[in-house]
Amino acid sequence: MNTTLQKANLQLDDYLDLLNLATNLGDTRWQKEIIRKLSYTYPAATCKQPQ
Repeated sequence: MNTTLQKANLQLDDYLDLLNLATNLGDTRWQKEIIRKLSYTYPAATCKQPQ
């Protein structure tokens, strides 16, 4: 497997882990920041903003 692809997947997984933590903590400001970074880094994915 391409090591660049592995790095990107790990990075995405890290962002998703942080988003899960922010959600569990109820920190909507942090959630929005993580989602903004995800949508910038992975523009093909549609991310739902927390209300």
